[in-house]
Amino acid sequence: MNLQNYYWYFSNVLSHKFCDEVVKYGKTHKENIALTGGFDDKKELTKKELKNLQKIRNSNIVWMNDSWIYKEIIPYVKLANKNANWNFDWDISEQCQFTKYSPGQYYGWHCDSYEIPYNRPDSPEEHGKIRKLSVTCSLSDPSEYIGGELEFNFNNPKKSKKENIKKCLEIMPKGSIVVFPSFVWHRVCPVKRGTRHSLVIWNLGYPYK
Repeated sequence: MNLQNYYWYFSNVLSHKFCDEVVKYGKTHKENIALTGGFDDKKELTKKELKNLQKIRNSNIVWMNDSWIYKEIIPYVKLANKNANWNFDWDISEQCQFTKYSPGQYYGWHCDSYEIPYNRPDSPEEHGKIRKLSVTCSLSDPSEYIGGELEFNFNNPKKSKKENIKKCLEIMPKGSIVVFPSFVWHRVCPVKRGTRHSLVIWNLGYPYK
């Protein structure tokens, strides 16, 4: 799919109070090891599986499903979908993923969409749908950490490898939001110092026609 815009951003739109409340709320919950495709259905990982997972992803997460969080963020997803001229049909959001990246933690190159639609007959609102729009919110001030940059890979064969990789500086300010199609490849570089907190939401719709 050819895109005019690979991502759309909003700088400093979430109040610092809101960001701090999400971080505080997240800290009241038990953290889990962040999983990725191939490990999602595992209740416990062997040492070998954990080692293989951490070659791809190493971070800690908390799941949230609170209306006061969606209320603040979803309007920007809708606006980005329109402003970026994606105009994707979507109608439901998954749980929010509160993520903590400590020194040495990262998430390698990946895209958020899966190869096939969700097979979740027990969840009719999600069954048969795919991830269409991803949103990342910065909850930390950039002075609180070093590293942890969000980067995109546009995989455009007409451009060089260097030209395809874009460091998303627009997400750096606390309270900023970046929305992008879930099939766009991206990564979070290793945090070198401090702690980076973020919030991610995936938004679903039926497969593209």
